[in-house]
Amino acid sequence: MIVRDHRHDLGLLEHKLGDEDGVRITGLAPREIAAMATIPTQQVTTKFGCFERHRYTQITTDFSSGIAEPFLICTSSVLIYASMNSYTHALTHEQVRKLRALLQESGFEFAPKEWTIFFAQKNKLSVAAYEKGPKVLVQGRGVEEFVQFELEPKILGEAELGYEEVHSPKMFEPHFGVDESGKGDFFGPLVISGVYTDHGIARKLLDAGVVDSKRIGSDARIRTLADTIRKSSQGLVETVLIGPAKYNDLYEKFSNLNRLLGWGHARVIENLLERKPACARSLSDQFADARVIKESLLRRARHIVIEQRPRAESDVAVAAASIIAREAFINWLERKGKELGVRLERGVSPGVKETARKLVDANGSEALRDVAKVHFRTAHEIAPERYTAPPPREDWRRRTRDVRA
Repeated sequence: MIVRDHRHDLGLLEHKLGDEDGVRITGLAPREIAAMATIPTQQVTTKFGCFERHRYTQITTDFSSGIAEPFLICTSSVLIYASMNSYTHALTHEQVRKLRALLQESGFEFAPKEWTIFFAQKNKLSVAAYEKGPKVLVQGRGVEEFVQFELEPKILGEAELGYEEVHSPKMFEPHFGVDESGKGDFFGPLVISGVYTDHGIARKLLDAGVVDSKRIGSDARIRTLADTIRKSSQGLVETVLIGPAKYNDLYEKFSNLNRLLGWGHARVIENLLERKPACARSLSDQFADARVIKESLLRRARHIVIEQRPRAESDVAVAAASIIAREAFINWLERKGKELGVRLERGVSPGVKETARKLVDANGSEALRDVAKVHFRTAHEIAPERYTAPPPREDWRRRTRDVRA
């Protein structure tokens, strides 16, 4: 664990360094990267539907895992990628209907599976249409061929797989992706993480199936992808975890969640800049005016461009950051739940409220400050004599427009 001193910045990190429920700033130490053996660039021509594409690739061998494993790096705008074993995409209900018909015509066998509209298999390829979304998950052998020649042209009506560099060239430029987890959950910490990506790292993460954590329903999958991200990003990962007790103290100082988020984003960016000082851009989802982050940056980070945009999680660096943050969040919930002998559920569901009532009955209303964000209306509903109702939300976009006017 790496803990850095930022006490000159509003005293926000004046805390007990041994308290893992306080603010923690963590990052994986840079790993030794094994030497790469390079084979001269070759020209490859392939057929794709009625189009013929020339791909210029470099074949590289990665010895860092202890096993010589060749993979492909694209050096042109059109991609040859390593073998993919998982693919997911949002669907409309009409597309779900068409996909089912397509699979039936193609000889897939259907079987019941929890949470799905349908689940079908053929040979070693499986296709699941999930109720939530809805969305499709394709896994197994032959994923790329199925997506390119069946799913995209016949169901989605678009060609995206293998064209990320054409559709989203900025995603492959060097930058930091920053995202958070726990912001909307009553129980647990606020976690803000950042991941550095460049062309090579972005390609590896996309091939590994890295997507926004909200699209991943399995904690095991979150943890598997988090390990992949740490290995693929050469250790350029940072996390700021603010435990509930410290979160509640800081929220009272800031009186504004966006300012607290901006401070956390700034700390993550600065810590990444210590190891990647040449990085010129940071990207995150739009949660406030970018000046909120900029004003929290210290002198050495003033040069970086702070970019925010809606649905930034479509960028693989931001998606990777969301997975890293989510892993830290679920790990905290599991650890703290075992310590208290209760299940700390996510969100603000009736089950969350029931658990909060049990904790208050057993330990008093003050106990919520150690496990929950007490500015939530849930705290007021459980212990109104101790926690006041939150004020109406202020629209920061309208406030920003009024200031500029």
